[in-house]
Amino acid sequence: MAIVLIGPPAAGKSKVGKKLAKLLGKDFIDTDAIIVRDHGAITDIFAEHGEPYFRRLERAAVLEALAQDAIISFGGGAVLDEHTQQDLKSHVVVLLDVDADSVEGRIKLDGKRPLVPDIESWKALVAARRPLYERLADRRVETANRPRDQIAQELAKWIHSGKEFAE
Repeated sequence: MAIVLIGPPAAGKSKVGKKLAKLLGKDFIDTDAIIVRDHGAITDIFAEHGEPYFRRLERAAVLEALAQDAIISFGGGAVLDEHTQQDLKSHVVVLLDVDADSVEGRIKLDGKRPLVPDIESWKALVAARRPLYERLADRRVETANRPRDQIAQELAKWIHSGKEFAE
């Protein structure tokens, strides 16, 4: 069973995921990294082929990742696919959430997020996706202004507790 990290762009899914994988002795898989490995930069894919084409590549990356017993970081929009939403029912899903103030500097600096080039577009995108993120998640964790190590340790403890995967 995979443990899948979902949430808004720049919430820390990859950084927390790597730390959590190390703590649990599992592999870490980033679906965006699979796409980049196989097809090139995400910004180039969007520019040359558009979002629908990217979403097809993303779905293939999701299927590849979910076949593994690993910690998986999804791109922020991977959960938009209805088939992916169904697939997540058989995995543990953690929503890493973050506020706009905490994420603003990250978005301005990296330039790697074609759908959120600025904080206003990030806010609109997150507002539209929030109900979906919350519906899919077994657990929600706020990442703003918290050390990634602490977040990973809390999640590892929760996973090891063997309790029902719900808050």
